[in-house]
Amino acid sequence: MECKDYTPFSSPSSSSSPTHLHSPSSFNPSPSLPPPPPVVLSPCAACKILRRRCVEKCVLAPYFPPTEPYKFTIAHRVFGASNIIKFLQELPESQRADAVSSMVYEANARIRDPVYGCAGAICHLQKQVSELQAQLAKAQAELVTSQCQQRNLIALICMEMTQSQEPIMQQQVQMMDTTCFLDDSTWEPLWT
Repeated sequence: MECKDYTPFSSPSSSSSPTHLHSPSSFNPSPSLPPPPPVVLSPCAACKILRRRCVEKCVLAPYFPPTEPYKFTIAHRVFGASNIIKFLQELPESQRADAVSSMVYEANARIRDPVYGCAGAICHLQKQVSELQAQLAKAQAELVTSQCQQRNLIALICMEMTQSQEPIMQQQVQMMDTTCFLDDSTWEPLWT
């Protein structure tokens, strides 16, 4: 018996008609139900930038949507993808969104100011706050001073008015006193 010429796939009949084995997933026992449409999910921005397959339970997908690739680009540039993934996995899900926002903010600040990062922005804002507080205190002091000056001015005006009205009142009282008392000789009866 010679086995040289026998090969299972070398027969002319097998080469002209390929044999396909039906896998359980491709076999449809009920022809009335169409197969479900394939779900096409676009990968998250992180997986797209990293050029990897975005799995269903991707840790980065909820926080780096495909519409905002710049967020992951900036964070990845400063922190690195493995550090971001590790950091997010260590946090509870309720804190992850805030953590991603903080990382993106810190990365932006670090790119703008490589030496101080967020600390430089915070120092600058604290300096502005202290300057504004000093201006507010100065304005409040000027307001109190002007209110005191206004009260003093009103008191002075009232005092001058009362002093200037006293002589006039005395003159009027004196004039009234002299005109009220007439001599009896000047009186003439009206009926006679």
